[in-house]
Amino acid sequence: MKKYLSLCVLICMCFTGSVYAQKTIKLFNGKDLSNWNFVVDKNSVPADQVYSVKDGVIHITGQPFGYMYTKEKYDNYKLHVEWRWAEGESNSGIFLLIEDPKNPFPNGIECQLQAGNAGDFVCLGGSDLAEFTQRPGEERPAFPVVKKANSSSEKPAGEWNEANIWVKNGVITVYINGVYQNTGTNKVKTGYIGLQSEGKAIQFRNVTVTPW
Repeated sequence: MKKYLSLCVLICMCFTGSVYAQKTIKLFNGKDLSNWNFVVDKNSVPADQVYSVKDGVIHITGQPFGYMYTKEKYDNYKLHVEWRWAEGESNSGIFLLIEDPKNPFPNGIECQLQAGNAGDFVCLGGSDLAEFTQRPGEERPAFPVVKKANSSSEKPAGEWNEANIWVKNGVITVYINGVYQNTGTNKVKTGYIGLQSEGKAIQFRNVTVTPW
């Protein structure tokens, strides 16, 4: 009887493990960018001159400005993204809860990857976060910012960083290299996910989303 129960528990554990393993979705398959759409500022050059894949890594030139975004919308998930600067510290971002992928800026929330500010939130295209505040009578900036909670936790240029971002019912929580940096509350609860081209060359790998 004990052997039977042990076998049943083992089978349940294996089944449960396989179910959880299947939940993680590779947004980047390591081979091509077939799961993504592209925006290039003013459509000045073909997208493949800005976004490409080499040796299992996404390469984004940084110029001209733009972003690539998923073909599907996502709501409640954990997003894992790894990135590094290829030509020295610069600027980029991870776009979340994109409602409308306009050119050049979408309506969505940017998790800033700018050197020294990784983990800041930027409200793009008229989007908003409850945590953004301004003084009475003060004009709303074009790109409202919610600053990160802690000192920069980025690694030097050339080294891989990781962002782990949880989105639940519009609440976004960000960790950069294991350090808590920010929480933002958005009325929008579902949207596309994007990676930005801005500044200098940047590389991405291991871009995955796990529903929760």
